[in-house]
Amino acid sequence: MSDIYKDAGVDVHAGYKAVDLMKKHIQTTNRKEVIGGVGAFAGLFDLSGFSYKEPVLVSGTDGVGTKLKLAFELNRHDTVGIDLVAMCVNDIVAQGADPLFFLDYIACGKNKPTQIEQIVKGISAGCVESGSALIGGETAEMPGMYQEGEYDLAGFVVGIAEKQAVITGEEIEVGDKVIGIASSGVHSNGFSLVRKIITDKGLAYNDYVDSLGDTLGNVLLTPTKIYAKAIKQLKGDLTIKGISHVTGGGFYENIPRALPDGLGVAIKQNSWQVPAIFPYLQKQAGFSLEDMLGVFNMGVGMAIVVAPEKLDLALQLLADSGEEAFGIGEVTAESGVKLLHA
Repeated sequence: MSDIYKDAGVDVHAGYKAVDLMKKHIQTTNRKEVIGGVGAFAGLFDLSGFSYKEPVLVSGTDGVGTKLKLAFELNRHDTVGIDLVAMCVNDIVAQGADPLFFLDYIACGKNKPTQIEQIVKGISAGCVESGSALIGGETAEMPGMYQEGEYDLAGFVVGIAEKQAVITGEEIEVGDKVIGIASSGVHSNGFSLVRKIITDKGLAYNDYVDSLGDTLGNVLLTPTKIYAKAIKQLKGDLTIKGISHVTGGGFYENIPRALPDGLGVAIKQNSWQVPAIFPYLQKQAGFSLEDMLGVFNMGVGMAIVVAPEKLDLALQLLADSGEEAFGIGEVTAESGVKLLHA
């Protein structure tokens, strides 16, 4: 085979090696509905075995953002793939969908097969956690577009829901209860601000922080939690009226997205456990609590709305599924998010 493409900076042989290395990870995500294997021009997924009366396909796409900068600096690439899956999957879960399959797009300056393998290992782990199959993807080597060792990620997920079971928030009423499901930390939002705080304060990712019990980098690279299995179990036992995936924009932007126009929520301060990373960043930057709630998830990765009489049952079911969950507030007749100080 000619090496003229390699002379331009694109090594097709490295691409072949990367595919070989990632195959064993992709196989762990397989579902019986997947047709064919890795290497075809498109991924195939058989829907004929499902028994939905009015099936609705629900899709989502997202990336990891500047959290990737930490992966580059620390040379750790096995967790950001989980973030990629989580950011896509949690969005469709918020509409009541069960994930079916996932596709990834990896763009890099130079294809390093072992690095690509680590990324796909994380993507595969996220797919297994969410119950979705990794049925396809693309690795694009683009010299001149990215620095060597750097890359960008994009993910695409498709899920399914019964039309009558799609979660729209339309049934939410004043007095309904808001439950916060614990996050695993910063997740994959706000990292431009996180990185600015660290730079401005002269901190380093390898610094050990007593209050965190680990290095700053390890804590910040903690992957985004995936809520698909917990929500699937919960909606099988009770009606979830609304779900908000708390991402960029924090409480103030995301929780109202799950509510009907004109309604809001009152959130009780100190009603949930805030991971230590948030007060650490808040102290370093000198931000107010309201500032933090407008950017970060502050320990609530997903907020769900249930009828008042279902609050205790929902909390118990979430605990049974291994999730930490807290009653954090209720729906009000006043739009927006109001913080009730203890």
